[in-house]
Amino acid sequence: MTTTIKLTVNGKACDLRTDDPNMPLLYALRDQLDLHGLHFGCGLGQCGACTVHYYGEALRCCVMPISAVAGAKIVTLEGLGTPEKPHPVQQAFIDEQAAQCGYCINGMIMQAAAFLATTKNPTEDQVRQALAGNLCKCGTHIRILRAVMRAAAQLAQPTEAHG
Repeated sequence: MTTTIKLTVNGKACDLRTDDPNMPLLYALRDQLDLHGLHFGCGLGQCGACTVHYYGEALRCCVMPISAVAGAKIVTLEGLGTPEKPHPVQQAFIDEQAAQCGYCINGMIMQAAAFLATTKNPTEDQVRQALAGNLCKCGTHIRILRAVMRAAAQLAQPTEAHG
């Protein structure tokens, strides 16, 4: 029996249909809404490639059943900013050329944005700790760290500087 799950994704009301209420949210976002910023990595919620924001908190959606997020507000990488006006974390990743293969970048950006929303003026050690659960195989960790610290500095400026 097909079930319809209603939720808000990137500010838009969505109806997601599934025959399996235990289907991971990741699959619905990628397959039904064509949101491909988030990736399938480990399928165990351990690598971070599938990270979205769930009411502002970082959530690994590869292990979250679609039925558990009915009515929720979800933000994906595509909804964090726009190509014309990227979120400060997205812009910092661009400026620092923090992506190599790009597979982990969704998780790094989404985790960093959620962290910086609640932690003003973090230390490098705090950033390292916040991103410790996100895996990167390419070795761009130094650029990622610089990008998050750049975004933190940008976000610490008066609001009109970053919208």
